[in-house]
Amino acid sequence: MCYALYTLRMHETPPATGVPSSIFPAPSLLAQWERTETQQVHAEESSNDESPEPRTSRSRRRFKASNMSFVEMVEMVDILKRAHYDSKHGPYLNPDVRKAKIMTKVVKSLHRNFGVGRSKDQLRKRWSDLKLRKYNQYRRMKRVL
Repeated sequence: MCYALYTLRMHETPPATGVPSSIFPAPSLLAQWERTETQQVHAEESSNDESPEPRTSRSRRRFKASNMSFVEMVEMVDILKRAHYDSKHGPYLNPDVRKAKIMTKVVKSLHRNFGVGRSKDQLRKRWSDLKLRKYNQYRRMKRVL
């Protein structure tokens, strides 16, 4: 045992008054020192390891929500209108799957043309906002198309 550890062990903190030391022993400085030492070692090991970011499945990938440019929204509206995204008519056996496929096309097109990664949920919300809340902007986009 090295001299520093020996001196730390010699200077243990005295037990609190009125509390039986056999039931609640006071923590020694050595134990505290060992804890901080192991924490530092683990911190250094974890900082030295250059492990890649944890991989997430494609369906759970998160994209930072940022404002869409007008041109991006025009592209989205164009694809959704051409594909009749909101169409209630037609013999669609599984309309949810159909809408998911259309939205996948929008995601790929925006990524290819603008280099922007957007999730399907973000685009669904934007589409709904355009139709319900920002109808004037939606009309401008339809005029452009």
